[in-house]
Amino acid sequence: MKRLLLLPALLLGSASFADTAKYEISPMIGYNFAEGNIGMKNDGYLMGGLEIQANSPDSKLSPELSLYYTHDADYDSVAKDTDILRLSFNGVYTFDAVGSLVPFAKAGVGYENVNNETAENQDGFFADAGAGVKIPLSDSFSFKAEAIYLAKITNAQNSTVDNNLMTLVGFTYSFGAMKQKAAPKEAVVEEEVVEEVVVPVVVVPVEKDSDGDGIYDKLDKCPNTPEGSTVGVDGCPVVLDADHDSVLNENDLCPNTPVGEKVDKNGCPMIANLHITFANNSAEVPADADALLSKYAKFLKTNKNYSAKIVGYTDNRGSKEYNQKLSQKRAEAVMNALIAKGVDPKQLSAVGMGVLNPVATNDTAEGRATNRRIEAELSYK
Repeated sequence: MKRLLLLPALLLGSASFADTAKYEISPMIGYNFAEGNIGMKNDGYLMGGLEIQANSPDSKLSPELSLYYTHDADYDSVAKDTDILRLSFNGVYTFDAVGSLVPFAKAGVGYENVNNETAENQDGFFADAGAGVKIPLSDSFSFKAEAIYLAKITNAQNSTVDNNLMTLVGFTYSFGAMKQKAAPKEAVVEEEVVEEVVVPVVVVPVEKDSDGDGIYDKLDKCPNTPEGSTVGVDGCPVVLDADHDSVLNENDLCPNTPVGEKVDKNGCPMIANLHITFANNSAEVPADADALLSKYAKFLKTNKNYSAKIVGYTDNRGSKEYNQKLSQKRAEAVMNALIAKGVDPKQLSAVGMGVLNPVATNDTAEGRATNRRIEAELSYK
C-alpha cells in the first residue's frame, strides 16, 4: 500500500497564517439616561459617538478609544442649553460567539466636558462599565448594540457620584488584516493511507426567540416579556419612569405629568382643575382663561381615548335652585369653548353642582371668588 509523508490533518494544522481584522471603527447613536439631580430636562438626551478598537491575535482583550457628543442638551430649570463631550479609554473583552451573536464587555475611565456648567452638572472624570453584542452582517460589517453605565465625580457631588446610562446602537466596520501566529509544524509521520474517510455532518440548531424581544431563549432571563416591551441584554424589561408617577414609560400615555399629580393606570391626570373662575352672577368665560383652554383642548385632541366631564360650581349666595342653573351654564360655557377649539363634542359633557364641594370658605370675598370655578374630570375609554 502507498505511504504518505503527512496526514491531511497535519497539513491543515501547519497552514502558515489565518487572516482576522486588526481594527474596528463603530459610529454609534443612542440616548443618555441621566440621574435626576443633574438637572437635565426629561432626565436624558440624544447623543452620537465614535468607537475605535484595536485587536490582537494573542488576546481577547482589546483597547478601545471612544468619543461621545451631545449638542444643545436641555436643562430642566436653567434657560440655556449645553454641549456635552465625553472621551473614554476602555478595555474590551470579546466572548466566544453564541449562535449569530458575539457578546462583549468593557470597562475603563474617561473625562466629561460640559460647556455650560451649572451647580448640579459640571466637568469631571468618570469610570464606566458596559456590555453589548455584535451581529455580523458580512465579512466587514456588523450591527452593534451596547449599554454603558458611567459614574462621574465632580466638585458639586464630592460625596457621591453622578450616574448616567448610555444605550447605543450602530454599525462596526472591520479592516486591516493581521497575521496570526503559525501553528508549530509536526514531525513527519509515515502513516498508512486511510482508504475511506467518513465526514460527520454537523447540524447547527436554529436559535429561538419565543417572546420576540430580540434576545434568544438561551440568553433570555425573562422569556415571557410582553410584546413591545423595552428590554436589556438579558431580555428583561428596562424599568423606566421618567415622570415618577409609578407608571412605566412604555405604558405612560402622559409621560410628563407633574410630580405629585394623581394619575390613572395610563399615567394621565385623573382630575384637571382648569383654574377658571367666574365673576359674581356670571357664566361668561373670562378672556384670561383662553391659554389654559387651548392647552387642555390640545390634550383632548391628541388623546382621543379620553373624555372630560366639565363640572361647574358657585359660591353660597343666592337660592339653591338659582345656583344650580348658574353652575350648569358655567360648565356648558367652558364645554362650548373647548368645542370651538376643535375638541370632539363626543369627548365632552357638562354638569352643574351648584354650591356643593367648596374648596375655600364662603365667608370672605376671596373664598367666594375661588369657589366660583370649573373643574374637569378625565376618564379613559
